[in-house]
Amino acid sequence: QLRLVESGGGLVQPGGSLKLSCAASGSTSGYYAIGWVRQAPGKEREGVSCINIMGRSTNYLDSVKGRFTISRDNANNTVYLQMNSLTPEDTAVYYCVVDTTGLCPEEIIFDYWGQGTQVTVSS
Repeated sequence: QLRLVESGGGLVQPGGSLKLSCAASGSTSGYYAIGWVRQAPGKEREGVSCINIMGRSTNYLDSVKGRFTISRDNANNTVYLQMNSLTPEDTAVYYCVVDTTGLCPEEIIFDYWGQGTQVTVSS
């Protein structure tokens, strides 16, 4: 099965930046879309961003447009989320997710999930 391992989370002050990484390993018999979903305590999950097999990005969340950038390195099976101008509202567990159709879904439904990495934005 596909394994997703996130890294790069941590504590950052408001206005700061973090770069999350997700490395995929295991069965990759086909191309896939990969992205990020976040969940704050007591809140519903929010799709953040997704990048499909063509390298086209989809932003699910208006509040992160212009601040977050998703990219992928197919040679290393790795996806990144560059997060700038962070605010306390960005505090959440960020999950790396995969859709094996290769397309970014309209709904927050993915075939594989990572364990998540904690992002905390606080002064």
